[in-house]
Amino acid sequence: MSGIYEQAMGEDFRRLQPEVQEYLSLEPGSGRYGVGKGTFDVAGCPQPWLRPLLKLATGEEAFFPEYGANVPFRIENHAHLDPFGRDSLTARREISFPHVTRLFQDTTSLRTTGGRSTLVDYVGKYRRLVTDLNVSVTGDGMLRGVSHASRLLAGKVRLPLPALLDAKAYAQQWWDRGTERHRIQVKVIQPQLGVVLVYAGSFDYQLVPYPAHEAAAHGVLGSLPSYAQPAQWEARV
Repeated sequence: MSGIYEQAMGEDFRRLQPEVQEYLSLEPGSGRYGVGKGTFDVAGCPQPWLRPLLKLATGEEAFFPEYGANVPFRIENHAHLDPFGRDSLTARREISFPHVTRLFQDTTSLRTTGGRSTLVDYVGKYRRLVTDLNVSVTGDGMLRGVSHASRLLAGKVRLPLPALLDAKAYAQQWWDRGTERHRIQVKVIQPQLGVVLVYAGSFDYQLVPYPAHEAAAHGVLGSLPSYAQPAQWEARV
């Protein structure tokens, strides 16, 4: 078994910087999870008028209304099978603004149709937003990701967002040889509003063993620590 990014990218995965390959290679059943700690040079919503609206949605753990510089953060990556048997990677981020710590979580799952593997990303505590995630490698070995074709899932309703309302996330991740740290840059852009969310910074990263009381420590493929689980799972794409 290989990580979901390698399965989705195929041979292109080997063109990534070795450190980025290592970051993305976490597999279900390994008995380990990833922990990153660092600082965002900038993080949050750069548009003051939009922040009160985002504050109403903080319970979703998908977007956050604050905006600041030099913001400490922590990320955990957990590779597992989701309840529907798909290879998945759940990320849980803690972003520590001066007066509040925001959580931002998502699960990226591998979808295989017609012999082709692609990635879908379920965003937020309730997984009410799902997007397709296109990943590629730049000429200098950086990972590039672009989300598109967002769908809202609410109860039995599945609502594809029209292009005029959809927001796309543009992400790049690479290894900075000068500082020997991982770097990431993400911008969420809505065509009518511009940049609605941004975070960019650097971090250290390591793989650590699960505590012995966690089933994931014993190679249980579908195990995910309780604190990292969403309030609900979604099978719909």
